[in-house]
Amino acid sequence: MSKIRSPLDLAEKLYGILIKVGNLLQPFILLAFRATFGWQLFGIGQGKFVNHAKVAEFFTSLNIPLPDINAWFVAGVETFGGLLLLVGLASRPVGWLVFINMTVAYLAVEDERAKIFGIFKDPTPFLTADPYFYWLTALLVLAFGPGAISLDALIGKWLKKRQK
Repeated sequence: MSKIRSPLDLAEKLYGILIKVGNLLQPFILLAFRATFGWQLFGIGQGKFVNHAKVAEFFTSLNIPLPDINAWFVAGVETFGGLLLLVGLASRPVGWLVFINMTVAYLAVEDERAKIFGIFKDPTPFLTADPYFYWLTALLVLAFGPGAISLDALIGKWLKKRQK
């Protein structure tokens, strides 16, 4: 054990502990985001499958090209992407698709679009918009991966063992 000789040594030691605790929390935080918002996204996607005609009509009102096909596509991304996020499988590609999907959700609706463009003036509308937590979760998974508690991590470990 190293001796603490100065306040700087103490600060360095405490910072090292903080990093270790943060690293221990990382897989649980990523799991919490993935599980919570993956499950909710799955439910929203199912609703879009069941109410496909209404979703296509809404997409038409937003002038989204090929509204019928896009309604099926979005329902699939949300339903299957939500399940894949939940279990942490193909997480980064799914994170990318969900991130794009939620960005389009922000940009396609005029009220939501104003929330993005006004983020620096007043971030509250952006942060409280419906797509926000799905967008954030997708961005977290895209940037950091699904974490150690995921099928991707299990597959990665299995592949490493197999290569030896």
